[in-house]
Amino acid sequence: MRLPLFMCSVLLGGTLIAGGRAQAEDTLAGYLKRLFPAATSFSPKEGTPPHYKAFANDSRSGSQTFLGLAFWTTELEPLERGYDGPIKMLVGMDTKGILSGIVVVDHHEPYGYFSVEPPEFAAQFAGKNIRDPFKVGSDVDAVSRASITISSATTPSVGK
Repeated sequence: MRLPLFMCSVLLGGTLIAGGRAQAEDTLAGYLKRLFPAATSFSPKEGTPPHYKAFANDSRSGSQTFLGLAFWTTELEPLERGYDGPIKMLVGMDTKGILSGIVVVDHHEPYGYFSVEPPEFAAQFAGKNIRDPFKVGSDVDAVSRASITISSATTPSVGK
């Protein structure tokens, strides 16, 4: 399955999930489960661009229902860079193009602790449609002294 080009526009523009998590959740399975809490299984990484599929068991029919996709931002082109390199995030998106969340897994930003890490930054992306502009100062709140990081974490890659 090929992912549409507009999915690249979701690059870093979703719900950040950070802090206060158990060590067992700091695994790929834990990250995927945070993005899709109702999921009962996930596919291996597959496709172009590479992605995981989330499924839930239908209690009535016993069949699996497709919930959405998750993908690493560092595996999309063009690779968005923050102030001090790529910000590695796992993005979840439902079947209608609505963000289910983002897990920031790795970054080396000098101001990450008050730019991409706080839950307040993430809250503004909850339920955003991937077709939204993700424009800092317009539909995304900016953080002073972290403009490169914030811009990288919210700018769609399409149209660059």
